[in-house]
Amino acid sequence: MGGLSRRKREKRAYTLGLVAGGTGIAAVVLLIVGILTPLGIGPALLALVIAAIAGFLLRSTLRP
Repeated sequence: MGGLSRRKREKRAYTLGLVAGGTGIAAVVLLIVGILTPLGIGPALLALVIAAIAGFLLRSTLRP
């Protein structure tokens, strides 16, 4: 991340925060729907994996 300007790092962190938060909430909702309906928990697991990846990328972006 050394090559990015402060503004670009800030924008990347903001976007990754939105993605991680949004997919985290979606994972919880999909898990509840998957338990209560025959949909299954596959989409919830996919959303959870995406949220985890975005969270790790966010951590690496915020690391000095």
